[in-house]
Amino acid sequence: MFLGSYFIFYYQSKISLYMEYNTQQRKLPLPEYGRSVQNMVDHALTIEDRAERQRCANTIVNIMGGMFPHLRDIADFKHKLWDHLAIMADFKLDIDYPVEVVRKENLDVKPNPIAYSNHNIRYRHYGQFIQDLIAIAVDYPEGEEKKRLLRMIANHMKKDYTNWNKDGVEDQKILDDLCDLSGGKIQLSAEQFKLLEQRTFVPRRRQMNNQNQQKRKY
Repeated sequence: MFLGSYFIFYYQSKISLYMEYNTQQRKLPLPEYGRSVQNMVDHALTIEDRAERQRCANTIVNIMGGMFPHLRDIADFKHKLWDHLAIMADFKLDIDYPVEVVRKENLDVKPNPIAYSNHNIRYRHYGQFIQDLIAIAVDYPEGEEKKRLLRMIANHMKKDYTNWNKDGVEDQKILDDLCDLSGGKIQLSAEQFKLLEQRTFVPRRRQMNNQNQQKRKY
């Protein structure tokens, strides 16, 4: 009987909403539940009898849970509903909460700011990682292992450059950038240092559109 009366109150409050503009009403703390549920919470705050107020709160939480049935399998879903009830009541609802609800002062806690990187990236399309590798390669002992490292770095730079500029790039341009990033300590020529050809990825849809256009020409 008690649950049915609150369902009637729920639908009556929804009907009354259509008689007012939203701009004339106060801002909802949790708008996902709608103004009708907020009105039920406001009504619970006015109930003087503690037992009846507790039953009202239980009913409201059941209604709130029924609005999102697909979330019932999520861990602590019921706990979140009680947290939301406390928030909607501005933590003024004097009832026996079955769980320890969130504290009001914890809602305004802001995360620690993330410090911006102070790295000076000369060429952003290569990134900081390439600059760090080049710094390692500069101090690397001469030999075949250093040549393999430089070849790996240069090929990766060419790949990054091609992703940034789809028009392609000459090998000597990559090697000149490598020289610049090393402070002139690594000097290579395209005749002695052949890099791999980089293939630009073309989305499948674009390939099909190009093929269809070619067929229309014939």
